[in-house]
Amino acid sequence: MNLLQSSPPSLLDRTYQLAQYPYNALRHPANTLLSTPLLSFLAIPAFTSWSTSINLLFFYLTWSALILSHPPLKIELLGTLFVRLFCYVLPSLAFLAFDSAVPSLAVAIKEQGDVALPLGDHQGGAGRKGRWWKVALVSAGNVLLSVFLQAAIELLFTSVLHIRSALRITTSLPMPWGIAVDVARGLLLREVLTYLLHRYILHNPNTPLKSASKYHAAWQHAVPAPYSLTAHYDHPLPYLLHVFLPDYLPALLFRFHLLSYHLYLALVSLEETFAYSGYNVLPSGLVLGGMARRQERHLMGGGQGNYGCWGLVDFAAGTSMGEDVIEDVRGEAEKKDAAGKARAKGKEVKRKAKK
Repeated sequence: MNLLQSSPPSLLDRTYQLAQYPYNALRHPANTLLSTPLLSFLAIPAFTSWSTSINLLFFYLTWSALILSHPPLKIELLGTLFVRLFCYVLPSLAFLAFDSAVPSLAVAIKEQGDVALPLGDHQGGAGRKGRWWKVALVSAGNVLLSVFLQAAIELLFTSVLHIRSALRITTSLPMPWGIAVDVARGLLLREVLTYLLHRYILHNPNTPLKSASKYHAAWQHAVPAPYSLTAHYDHPLPYLLHVFLPDYLPALLFRFHLLSYHLYLALVSLEETFAYSGYNVLPSGLVLGGMARRQERHLMGGGQGNYGCWGLVDFAAGTSMGEDVIEDVRGEAEKKDAAGKARAKGKEVKRKAKK
């Protein structure tokens, strides 16, 4: 027997290492950024002029070295933390800073006007629960809670039950079609789960979890009008039901590859940032504009409809408030078509004027 051979870390050791991850991430941000799979994938083509094949080869080598040199749990958690940070927390804080620095400009592009300003009288003056700082702290705390729960599930699977990890973390890379399929079915299942849990648990007078329903109404629905930070602002119990489970269960059930999961989570985080922003000027009015309007109607209408994220299940179940998802898409398409025709007419007039 080799007395010098080190024993594998215990569950207590791994839990202690897990608790140190956020501290180490803040202490060594450069190393953490370079060890984040999604960021390394984006950084390679950004800083090189090589062909796609060479970039993919280097990414595969980087990914393989990362998997072989770091614990899988550390890669998963740091990647998840930084996806949430760069795709939700920082953009939401940037929107908050914009709304606070130039309220006269922000109010012009807010769907609800000055009611939707985070530092306005409607948000902070009505009571403590509307204050932006509480919303920001609770939102950030819930994001960290979701990351720690994800870590706890992985530790339960691998260290307690001794089964395979919840997500696939291997040196092999998923094919592009496989990533697309995972993301598509993940978003679809998330839509269904969000609708069911939101409608029948949090907005049902006969719900078996009356405390969760009460907390949800007293916390998230107490905000007069949504802004990006309110996407994760809720009491922890309804937050886990309404946000964490619909976001994480699809990845768990389909056992996403870690890269697929981080891409899926990035899309979800960006969707939450824009859908709750309260702006009527968004990057993709055809999709995000309708989602933002439906979220506003839900929060400001007492939760009488619009329970899903995209509005697809609401349309099928007849619980849409205001325009449903089909009417929104049709209306936005008509606006774009009208704008296109107006631009074409303007160019035609200019050509005739030159002649």
